[in-house]
Amino acid sequence: MRTMPRPRGPITESLFARLQGPPAGCIGTPERIERPHAPLDDEDLQLALYCCYELHYGGLPGVDDRWEWDPGLLELRAGLEEVFEHALLEQIGAPSDSAAPEEMDLALRAIADADDAPSLSKFVERHASVEQVHEFLIHRSAYQLKEADPHSWALPRLSGPPKAALVEIQADEYGGGRPERIHATMFADSMDALGLDSEPGAYLDAIPGVTLATVNLMSLLGLHRRWRGAIVGHLALFEMTSSIPNRRYANGLRRLGFGQEATAFFDEHVEADAVHEQVAAVDLAGGLVRQDQRLGPDILWGARALATLDARWALAVLGAWQHGRSLLVAPNVSLAGSPEAA
Repeated sequence: MRTMPRPRGPITESLFARLQGPPAGCIGTPERIERPHAPLDDEDLQLALYCCYELHYGGLPGVDDRWEWDPGLLELRAGLEEVFEHALLEQIGAPSDSAAPEEMDLALRAIADADDAPSLSKFVERHASVEQVHEFLIHRSAYQLKEADPHSWALPRLSGPPKAALVEIQADEYGGGRPERIHATMFADSMDALGLDSEPGAYLDAIPGVTLATVNLMSLLGLHRRWRGAIVGHLALFEMTSSIPNRRYANGLRRLGFGQEATAFFDEHVEADAVHEQVAAVDLAGGLVRQDQRLGPDILWGARALATLDARWALAVLGAWQHGRSLLVAPNVSLAGSPEAA
């Protein structure tokens, strides 16, 4: 990220202004965050939360790293999280049902099968234009350029077989010791091949709140030990449901004339996520319930949260495209390139 994003409301106006100075222990915003009408889509709230979390990842341009643990900023973030979490609980319900360790993979599969949202991956495979594929990658860049990092927060919260299973998955996500095979790097290569800017945060001004919410969910679950079961469930369902969509995305790129430089990231996930599926569902999620049955409801809740927010995002993107427009906040940043130009 080269520059701070533009504010989208009073929360980000105040937050970004304060972050330009040294940490002061008081962020200077109301203690109570005003609940917006639709928190899961709210531009101001989701951008503010995303930027608060970004201090735990790559940082923010021109912002003192000491802000990461500033008490005032953490108080603000807690207020934003309270609104976000309450909206999630309203949408999904509280964690409730569970499953036996040996049946956790079936319970997770049932959540995946219950998702009846229109398929964005099928649309990209069969119909998407070059401009729409550009937009798709811009949306995805909010997470994919730091892929695996939110789930890695769970590592110090696990032990024994579940921890080993998570390490096995994450080792592949980080390239198995080969820096060029780190999945975040491979996604950046895909963006480069399509003529997009692969600098992390380059398109943050364009990415809408409904997209940022999908990434904020991962950070919320990963950064809070009390949600360790939920981040495991999130990852398990993620790995169980991504192989086929990634094959479709790669096919869509090939249909438009793009080559291996653009498709390698998606092709890699077809194979890798097929292997990860059993490890994530049986060894990680099932193993964690075997260790602590109390975490079963949280595991399934985390999976449902992923399915719910991803479905909301896909519906929003497809709805915009079907009406001949972009969902991006600033659509002009999307390049109108071609395979030849890339």
